[in-house]
Amino acid sequence: MINLVREKNPMPEQAPDVRNKNFLEVSSGYTEEMAINEAMRCLKCRKKPCMSGCPVMVKIPDFIAKIAEGEFEAAYQIISETSSLPAICGRVCPQENQCEGKCVHGVKGEPVAIGRLERFAADWHAEHYGDEEIKPAESNGHKVAVIGAGPAGLACAGDLINKGYEVTVYESLHKTGGVLVYGIPQFRLPKEIVAAEVAKLEAKGVKFVTNAIVGRAITVDELMKEEGYESVFIGTGAGLPSFMKIPGENLLGVCSANEYLTRINLMKAYLPEYDTPIQHADKIAVVGGGNVAMDAARCAKRMGASEVYIIYRRSMDELPARAEEVHHAMEEGIIFKLLTNPVAIKGDEGGHVTGIECVNMELGEPDASGRRRPVVIEGSNHVVPVDMVIMSIGTKLNTLILDTTDELAANERGGIGADASAATNRPGIFAGGDAVTGAATVIKAMGAGKTAAAGIDEYLSK
Repeated sequence: MINLVREKNPMPEQAPDVRNKNFLEVSSGYTEEMAINEAMRCLKCRKKPCMSGCPVMVKIPDFIAKIAEGEFEAAYQIISETSSLPAICGRVCPQENQCEGKCVHGVKGEPVAIGRLERFAADWHAEHYGDEEIKPAESNGHKVAVIGAGPAGLACAGDLINKGYEVTVYESLHKTGGVLVYGIPQFRLPKEIVAAEVAKLEAKGVKFVTNAIVGRAITVDELMKEEGYESVFIGTGAGLPSFMKIPGENLLGVCSANEYLTRINLMKAYLPEYDTPIQHADKIAVVGGGNVAMDAARCAKRMGASEVYIIYRRSMDELPARAEEVHHAMEEGIIFKLLTNPVAIKGDEGGHVTGIECVNMELGEPDASGRRRPVVIEGSNHVVPVDMVIMSIGTKLNTLILDTTDELAANERGGIGADASAATNRPGIFAGGDAVTGAATVIKAMGAGKTAAAGIDEYLSK
């Protein structure tokens, strides 16, 4: 039986005026009844267009069919054949631009809620089978090092350990998870879920070495020549913040979204029992329009700010953040100042931020990105009174590994050069995720990690 209702089953959520004061998860997830009802909306398309939108090629119609039948564990097992982190992907993937964007239901209504159903299957499994014994795969005798414990590194490590490789993951921070723990807030992705996924990998035999900065404490070449690793995967992400280079960026009260979110998420500044240094401002401007900007703005509101602005130079149609995140931000009281661009940050005699000077913009012809180019409206300068500015205009690659690895080549974007199989110009060295492409999504990083695992397996099999 197929449910031909055009709208998705609504997701149960905290009320906006309640959740914008706490860090509890916004959405509580589908009940079994909701999940079955939503799964029954799937049209069981013969060509399965939704799968073409998934970077890790989850068998979407198959797992949804199992949910429709009430076979929830079977649904989870189908997802797990290709996805290492279903509970995470079900929460943070931009499904509207990927699998759900290809759903036939979306032509005349809303697509099937694929992400919500993936989350449901993963959460159901965790609740009913979370304490199951995990048996390590039999070793094939080969050693591989993975650099970076973010989504790319975790996906690569997961696939390799399942094939019998001895895998050690080197992480520069004191906790594993990468952007999943330092970037994405607790109210979007509870850190307990990330910890549980890492624990599964450890149970399978993956070793994690934290506080290990490859390129400083040890180099890639030393890992291979002295530590005996036959192959290395570099999945270090792209965590260096970018700034606008406008007057006033050195004032007290200006920081990057990376720093702000790291202090809140990784260093637990939102919990009163943690004495984490962080500025508690009353009026905050967040410059940028991506998911990171939404995370920073929504965190700022929860940290006690009375007014939080998103300042973005294009219109709502060009806003790159997920539609769901924008919707939630608006519900929570975030103020959007669109077609607005900062030109300077103002401060007082003590060097503290007092405002952000902006100009109004209008959209001209499309630029190289395909989006209409913002053009300054002359004479539109105005100052928005704020006491803190958070810059969220993108990140770039830290070149430490490129600089310390003999003859490792860069690509035209300044990232690590890698081909379609994630192989670099150095035999045995593979790279993927944001370290190659620049900042992208969790699921694309996972896809790159899986591609690299397949490439490493083929390389070492020869």
